[in-house]
Amino acid sequence: QVQLQESGPGLVKSSQTLSLTCTVSGSSMSTGIYFWTWIRQPPGKGLEWMGAISDSGTTYYSPSHESRTAISRDKGQFTLQLISVTPEDTAVYYCARDRRIGSTYEMDYWGKGTLVTVST
Repeated sequence: QVQLQESGPGLVKSSQTLSLTCTVSGSSMSTGIYFWTWIRQPPGKGLEWMGAISDSGTTYYSPSHESRTAISRDKGQFTLQLISVTPEDTAVYYCARDRRIGSTYEMDYWGKGTLVTVST
């Protein structure tokens, strides 16, 4: 079983950089290609895919976020950096593992999420 846990500041000031870390533990024998993914959910809104990084280090970003977003990966963890934040970036941030088998994707493991509030 794989466990993921988000960590980072719960309060960030506008114009600063939000930095979150997802710590990965455990292991899985599942087959497929893995993408380590960040998703967020603003208050009252749906889930919003931000981006991901593959095991090989290739990054993928939502067009809505790519100009301000950087995802990196290291052994046991991966990170999210979101620069120049505004109150509109207030959300619950989740990390997850996306598993690809052929052309099918599945978010098979999720963290619990962490609330980040951006102050004015």
